[in-house]
Amino acid sequence: MVGTHTHTPSADHRILSGGTAYMSDAGMTGDYDSVIGMDKEEPLRRFTRRIPSSRFEPANGNATLSGIAVETGAGGLAQKIAPVRIGGALASAEPDFWA
Repeated sequence: MVGTHTHTPSADHRILSGGTAYMSDAGMTGDYDSVIGMDKEEPLRRFTRRIPSSRFEPANGNATLSGIAVETGAGGLAQKIAPVRIGGALASAEPDFWA
């Protein structure tokens, strides 16, 4: 069970007592120098001036892939869980069980 709403990765990944892998927020996948993946200029202009002037455009900066990796056992229950962050602005994190 993985959440993502704040788009900020949490560090609370764990396996619950029934074998469910859990993480509150896996984080955003995309350009972290953006407004939720969009070029910053138009969203900031709309916020400060309260007047739309153009369409939102995707940000084209260095992207970060954020997520989790879960290893399951024969019964389908989680055995291991670890965050995944590759590229971009955040510190990289790759599960040791990928080796």
